[in-house]
Amino acid sequence: MGLLERMKKEWFILGIILVIIAAKLEPSVGEKGGPLKPEITITYIAVSAIFFNSGLSLKTEELTSALMHVKLHLFVQIFTLVFFPTAIWLFLQVLSLTPINEWLLKGLQTVSCMPPPVSSAVILTKAVGGNEAAAIFNSAFGSFLGIVVTPLLLLLFLGSSSSVPFSSIFSQLFMTVVVPLIIGQIVRRYIKDWLERKKPPFGAISSCVLLMIIYTTFCDTFANPTIDLDTFSLVVIVFIIFFIQLAFMLLTFLFSTSKNVFTPADTVAIVFCSTHKSLTLGIPMLKIVFEGYEHLSLISVPLLIYHPAQILLGSVLVPTIKSWMLSRQKALKLTRQPKVPL
Repeated sequence: MGLLERMKKEWFILGIILVIIAAKLEPSVGEKGGPLKPEITITYIAVSAIFFNSGLSLKTEELTSALMHVKLHLFVQIFTLVFFPTAIWLFLQVLSLTPINEWLLKGLQTVSCMPPPVSSAVILTKAVGGNEAAAIFNSAFGSFLGIVVTPLLLLLFLGSSSSVPFSSIFSQLFMTVVVPLIIGQIVRRYIKDWLERKKPPFGAISSCVLLMIIYTTFCDTFANPTIDLDTFSLVVIVFIIFFIQLAFMLLTFLFSTSKNVFTPADTVAIVFCSTHKSLTLGIPMLKIVFEGYEHLSLISVPLLIYHPAQILLGSVLVPTIKSWMLSRQKALKLTRQPKVPL
């Protein structure tokens, strides 16, 4: 199963590269006003399809078992949606003094505002043998929370593209995100048994729609000759993203193990859920909040890098985290055993 998941992820990453190349070769096909009509097909139909798909696949009935871990959920959500964006904002005050492309730096801020993903954090927590129920709960709850909190954070830290008023951003979010998600959940209730039996490829469907969104976003970029991206900025951003992920994984690990409040299995879920960010929610939201922004694709670049980076880094660290968790559980078991009187 692990190999299959890895192959799926590699297929999607390859897909991102191919659609960007296709957009570069013939940007007129997917640009605004072009034959694909992205202002309708992408802005409304594709985004709605992704969230209807999320509503269908979200197993909310499984979340009740994880409700009791209130401290764990508070830790993950506060770290993800408060500490993460604030720390990145402070970090960017320093980075803004460097010659790194300002739109890529703004892209880093958008990454920090994203909720946790529904898939990767859960898959990695499961691979290690951590608290999977808590990972599922925080990914799902974070996604619901992100629908409201992420646009607010984006507007707070970056402001909106001046052409789009707040009211229309939120009405579009409601119509293309909230409504399809609720409809998906209602439909799921009626066809739950069929879904359990057939197990439709929800992840692959969302990935294909996501590739369409990425393709049209980059078509708009390449159709605009005034936008230029220097290699130096891109390389530096890749290094910064890996640094941020490692630093935050270490930070969440130290926080969650400092006072023995959480079990080792909880710590695994915390490390992955607190540091992973959702591309599936992120790209459509950027498309809505920054509609008509000529630098939209540059702002999206850090999120497109962050997504494969979190999977790569997480997969590499699975054996290390697993051996730590098992040895810690063993040590805790030994200390809890009653001493035999002599």
